[in-house]
Amino acid sequence: MNRKRKKVWWIIGIVATVLIVLIGAVEAYFFNVAFVPGEKTVLNKYSSKKKKDSLAQNKKWYKNAKKEHWYIKSASSNYRLDANYIPNKHSEKTAVLLHGFGNNKNTMAPYAAMFHQLGYNVLIPDARAHGQSQGKYIGYGWPEKYDVRKWVNKDLSIEGRKQQIVIFGVSMGGATKMMTSGLKMPKQVKAYIEDCGYSDVKAEFMHEAKDLYGMPQAVATSAVTLLSGVSKANLGFYLGDASAVKQLKKNTKPMLFIHGGKDNFVPTKMVYQNYHATNGPKELWIAKSAAHARSFETYPHEYKMRINKFLNKYM
Repeated sequence: MNRKRKKVWWIIGIVATVLIVLIGAVEAYFFNVAFVPGEKTVLNKYSSKKKKDSLAQNKKWYKNAKKEHWYIKSASSNYRLDANYIPNKHSEKTAVLLHGFGNNKNTMAPYAAMFHQLGYNVLIPDARAHGQSQGKYIGYGWPEKYDVRKWVNKDLSIEGRKQQIVIFGVSMGGATKMMTSGLKMPKQVKAYIEDCGYSDVKAEFMHEAKDLYGMPQAVATSAVTLLSGVSKANLGFYLGDASAVKQLKKNTKPMLFIHGGKDNFVPTKMVYQNYHATNGPKELWIAKSAAHARSFETYPHEYKMRINKFLNKYM
């Protein structure tokens, strides 16, 4: 009998060990995909290419534009962060542009050209762990929000306190911008614009677990909960802490929300949560036929017109 019991416990021990190893391997994979810099081929599902590039001229302008290289130290961890700055004659208006997950400052070329055409200096940082900026992990806007505030102060220290600033972001950059809006910011920040940012990191991870990996609800919940714990251990915050909605509730400055009506990566429904959360003057535009981060290329003229009209009220 004792021998049988020992055998049962030995089998249980082996099974438990295998399960622990498997769970660890799975979490290591998802943590690497989610937080460690590098190519993310898993996201190819959401990529789309059109035969005609409606923003080709904007990209050409950016390539030839004379750029200054600016640097700061990150608000935490002492990383060297890199940015391009494109002055606009003697303008006293600056647009700070924040890129999306896995991208870099150069992918913001079309937006840089647009804001420059509207009369703005353009400051385009590489987020930590992206482009030429240093960083061990991607923080989805939560630690990066303090970096954005440092970039704003950098601009004011160089260009003067008369600058009026708008902060604009796409996808992860949009979420970063919304998280930034909940901080105490310099009075020179007059308005915010976000394009297809998520409501919070946990909700976005839940969506991706089900949509990208086909996980049932219960499995997705368990996987994201485990990943949240790993995030806390490595980055210092749980996924649910990184909430654009919570930060927006602290904001009282004007904000324009843009979201593609056919966004399958950051579900369109998230923009309504974000829109209702903010306490400042606000406007919402659903770009009906646009996929994720494709509103500008799908509606280039209307996109520019709506942004210009919004900013003319506050800048």
